[in-house]
Order: sequence, then structure tokens, then C-alpha cells
Amino acid sequence: MGDLTFDEFLRVDIRVGQVVRAEPYPEARKPTFKLWIDFGPEIGEKKSSAQITSHYSPGELPGKRVMGVVNFPPRQIGRFMSEVLVLGVPDEDGEVVLLTPDKDVPVGGRMF
Repeated sequence: MGDLTFDEFLRVDIRVGQVVRAEPYPEARKPTFKLWIDFGPEIGEKKSSAQITSHYSPGELPGKRVMGVVNFPPRQIGRFMSEVLVLGVPDEDGEVVLLTPDKDVPVGGRMF
């Protein structure tokens, strides 16, 4: 990967969202959950699919704050339209751990 400019970085809109609903997505090729995430009044509720089944269950996700890229174009994942990219990092086994704020911050807050 090459360097990017600060202006290029600013074009990526990363916001705090709160999971409203989560459910299994058994039709996906890899174990996946469907997520509905509230990004506040400016952006609203958006959908995402996430391969986070190793560390999370659908019942524990509602109410969880997550970080997501909200200005990528929607992407069709099977029969589900994913509207945001939820951010995570791999653990030592390569399984996704969600990126979350470590303090209580407002939903919709933009990362800078």
C-alpha cells in the first residue's frame, strides 16, 4: 500500500453506531450475522453483514457500540444489501474482534 494524503483520509467517514438488531445469516458462505445499526439522526439506521460469529452472539450485540465506515457504496452480500462496513481487527486466530469506543460517546460521532 502506498501513502495517502490527509485529505484522502478525511474522505473516509467512520462513525460510532449502536447495534439495534442482530440475527444469523445462514445463507452466507461463511458464518455471518446481519446487523442493523443506528448511526444517529444525521445518517440513520443502516444494515451490515459481519463475520463476527466466533466472538459474538446475536443476543449480546444489541446495544453494543461499534465503529463503521458509512460512505462506501452498498454491497450485495447474497440476498442481503450491506450498507456500511463494520470495523474489526483479527485476533491471534484470525477471527474478527469489533472496534468499539472505550468510553460512552454519542451515536453518530465521527472519528478524527
